[in-house]
Amino acid sequence: MDYSETPTEFRHRKLQPKVRMRNATAEAGDPTQLFEDTSAGARSASYRGQDGAGLGYPAQTLLSDPMSNLAMAYGSSLASQGKEMVDKNLDRFIPISKLKYYFAVDTVYVGKKLGLLVFPYMHQNWEVSYQQDTPVAPRFDINAPDLYIPAMAFITYILVAGLALGTQNRFTPEILGMQASSALVWLIIEVLATLLSLYLVTVNTDLTTIDLIAFSGYKYVGMIVGVVAGLLFGRTGYYLMLLWCCASIFVFMIRTLRLKILSEAAAEGVLVRGAKNQLRMYLTMTIAAAQPVFMYWFTFHLVR
Repeated sequence: MDYSETPTEFRHRKLQPKVRMRNATAEAGDPTQLFEDTSAGARSASYRGQDGAGLGYPAQTLLSDPMSNLAMAYGSSLASQGKEMVDKNLDRFIPISKLKYYFAVDTVYVGKKLGLLVFPYMHQNWEVSYQQDTPVAPRFDINAPDLYIPAMAFITYILVAGLALGTQNRFTPEILGMQASSALVWLIIEVLATLLSLYLVTVNTDLTTIDLIAFSGYKYVGMIVGVVAGLLFGRTGYYLMLLWCCASIFVFMIRTLRLKILSEAAAEGVLVRGAKNQLRMYLTMTIAAAQPVFMYWFTFHLVR
């Protein structure tokens, strides 16, 4: 209180309200505020940046999407052309469409075919069924040749051979590799020799190279049975089961191939007693008799 003021002036000053202007300089210099408020400027700057980016994004989309679509269309056309070229050249050397036919099997067919390979004596009808001059798939005809059983039998034979060598402490990767390669090479030689014999005898037959591979690969089933019997019952069991399987594969090959090799003579009504037809019959018996020889050759050293 200033003593020079009168009581009237003092009361008037106490009753006068204190008014502070909005956004006054005193508020800007408020000692309780540590930092300057720049949020308004930052928000305006960010909005300007976002507006600029938003203005550039549609233009970039318009430029990039047509180019990407064109690249994708060009790449898909190149891929389709490359696939057609590979399929055409591959089918020239490996008939993929025919291979699909030879692998068209099911569980019922595999079971019946294995039974036919081991017990062919009671089977009566050996002719392959046709539908519009095309043989039906193997899963519909037990007499049709397939590649599934020969392929699986070959792999199983290699595994059983490794097991037999392992039980005798003679297993090495080199020996197993030689066993597999020799079996494969002799299979190729057998097929090529059969094709050459059919050409020399001038047999007009519908047998294909894949058919011969299938028929020659069926002997691995009997080889597996013989080796497994040898592992379980010794050499006596091996010889008994191998003898049975050799006789079975011989009968199977005779009854199957005679319809293929002698089909021309049967269609023409020519007697088998002719010199040419007798030569074809001898060829059939030779092919069938070669199967037991290979079966014994590839398995006798696996059982001791």
